[in-house]
Amino acid sequence: MTDTLAPAADVMLSMLRSKTLVVGVIGLGYTGLPLAMAAAQSGFVTYGYDLDGELCGELNRGISHIADVAGEELQAMRAAGRFTAVAAHRLTPVPDVVFLCVPTPFGQTPDLSFVRSAAQAVADVLRPGMVVIAQSTSYPGTTTEIIQPLLEARGLRAGTDFTLAFSPERIDPASHGQNGWTIRNTPRIIGGVTESDTAVAAAVLGAVLDDPALVHPVRSPAVAEFAKLLENSYRLVNIALINELTVLAHQLGISIREVIDAASTKPYGFQAFYPGVGPGGACIPEDPLYLAWKAHAIESRTPLIDLAAAGNQDMARYVFVRILEMMSRAGRGLAGRRVLCVGAGYKPDVADTRHSRALRVMELLAGAGAEVEFADPLIGAVTLAGNEHKSVALATADPADYDLVAVLVAGQGLDLGAFIAAGVPIFDAAHALPPALAGAIEQL
Repeated sequence: MTDTLAPAADVMLSMLRSKTLVVGVIGLGYTGLPLAMAAAQSGFVTYGYDLDGELCGELNRGISHIADVAGEELQAMRAAGRFTAVAAHRLTPVPDVVFLCVPTPFGQTPDLSFVRSAAQAVADVLRPGMVVIAQSTSYPGTTTEIIQPLLEARGLRAGTDFTLAFSPERIDPASHGQNGWTIRNTPRIIGGVTESDTAVAAAVLGAVLDDPALVHPVRSPAVAEFAKLLENSYRLVNIALINELTVLAHQLGISIREVIDAASTKPYGFQAFYPGVGPGGACIPEDPLYLAWKAHAIESRTPLIDLAAAGNQDMARYVFVRILEMMSRAGRGLAGRRVLCVGAGYKPDVADTRHSRALRVMELLAGAGAEVEFADPLIGAVTLAGNEHKSVALATADPADYDLVAVLVAGQGLDLGAFIAAGVPIFDAAHALPPALAGAIEQL
């Protein structure tokens, strides 16, 4: 660090070391609540701000809506007086450090209304020495072009009067820490508006992680913003590649799973990706589009991202066509047939249907005249074409009631033994069943 820290920053770092500063997190969703818990568990009094009053009430009663945060953890932090959810437009109490963890949906263009609203809420209470760390995914330049001007509108300056940085969220909502990675031990990137901002923000972020060395400083917020989009663009493109090759392998009569397993024996230069109905959630389908949008804005191009996004979108229809062909070969068709779809989330073991391509497959099946039901232990009901469908308990479902099982998203402990024994045709789009299984099972 070559910049001299402002006096207010020195005071903030002293409060950080003594655990006397107050942490605030705006947005208590899939990234905000785990971060708030990490801060509270690290010894800081933490306030979570969210406009959803009902949600805040449940959190204050110790009821978690996020699988990554156990109710027992929440209750412990509530009992210790280190976490409070606040339903308010204004940040009261005013924190010393505030993280912005609000949604950044993408339609035809980026929707930064939540970011602007959160930044304005901070601007209304901004004081010298405050540390502001944005986490919401967006295009490179959002922190300095959108957030910084709002914060500086009343005269305080980033890098001199307060600290401003960007640190992209990194969380795997499906693992619940079972893969060894949690919000507290996952490496994090941080980029400040100035070098001193980076240093202060890195110290703050490091204090809520297991090891401050997990924080990787970069030159600017734009670098950190771009890095997040690279991570998800990498996945988008490689998933699209394996989906494209899956179609080709099927046409050639080759098992793509056997091909992937064979290629995976190479100890270097290869990472396995697997085919499916298409990636969902807020990250892979949306985040790379921020890069594509930014490229278009400066008269550049991202053809690989554009093609990959379109290819992945097409997989739901391809899975539908494969199912239709499978039933047609058996002389059954889909009209009037009862189809049980396994999995409704955007990925295995998540109670989240945002951009779920499994739902799109269900819609296509229903549109072809099939009577669609679904089984997902984490999702109670879904709406297809305006009609609500309630989840079926797979363990007690009668195989005789169904003409087809379509495995769209496979969670842990999937057991289709009764359906296999009953000879119910199964289309496995998630490669959840062993390839050695014989009978009426067909895999993507």
